[in-house]
Amino acid sequence: MTKEEVKVLIIGSGPAGYTAAIYAARAGLKPVLYTGGQPGGQLTITTDVENYPGYPEGIMGPQMMTDFQKQAERFGTDIRYGLATSVDFSSYPHKVTVDETHEITAEAVIVSTGASAKWLNLPSEQRLNGHGVSACAVCDGFFFRGQDVAIVGAGDTAAEEASYLSKICSKVYMIVRRDEMRASVIMQQRVKNAKNIEILWNTETEEVLGDKEVNAVRVVNTQTGEKRELKVGGFFVAIGHKPNTDIFKEWLDMDENGYIKTIPGSSKTNIEGVFATGDAQDHIYRQAVTAAGSGCMGALDAERFLAEKELAVS
Repeated sequence: MTKEEVKVLIIGSGPAGYTAAIYAARAGLKPVLYTGGQPGGQLTITTDVENYPGYPEGIMGPQMMTDFQKQAERFGTDIRYGLATSVDFSSYPHKVTVDETHEITAEAVIVSTGASAKWLNLPSEQRLNGHGVSACAVCDGFFFRGQDVAIVGAGDTAAEEASYLSKICSKVYMIVRRDEMRASVIMQQRVKNAKNIEILWNTETEEVLGDKEVNAVRVVNTQTGEKRELKVGGFFVAIGHKPNTDIFKEWLDMDENGYIKTIPGSSKTNIEGVFATGDAQDHIYRQAVTAAGSGCMGALDAERFLAEKELAVS
């Protein structure tokens, strides 16, 4: 096991991690950033990004993350490929093990590990991801304006996204696995009141159809066995997200779904010197711009924390 000491360690890339790195590096904190298992985060599996300020013509998700990385490197961030595999926050400074072989002792840790969308695990779903298949209606719904689309899910997120899509799409098929929804009563009512949302009860997705882009979805009624092809241009999966926070469960306070709890108005966690940013702690907005904003908060909170530590010592 090799060992190393750093001032600021950022775990995870994506908008939150890279923004935290930009701010920390400009503050002279010499941050070390480990990219995690998916360098660049969820945006690297996104095609056109049109809702991030500063890109008037839009930009491809992977290119956007490359730009973020270059900006972080420009100010001196040490960006490394590797995965944090365990942490020990029992004493200060904090210890983080990377790839089970390298132990880093850090004075401040910024968690930017993000969250991963849950998928149906259909081969066609993964093949057409970014080509009509999406896990974020708010992000990608615009590209299907005036078209027929389908969304799978039965919780508040699915209902909210179905309502959103109904305002910009001609028709929305809502695929619900059971004969009831898990969404709150008010969200269910909004869906049922929308004239262009058709709820398909007791229905599962069998296949997403299309060669290079989505043109239909084959569904099956679990009660009757009847199969049906829905002619749609977009297929949205809204069955939830899983925050990538498992290695912190022993140490950081989380909600029932594994999102890290932070002190309101800050990125501070229950452990002094550990800060949480981006989708690892945000289960509400989950947007690139809000993740970047929280990355800024994490770096500023870490900078202030370290300054107070140094002042106390002196």
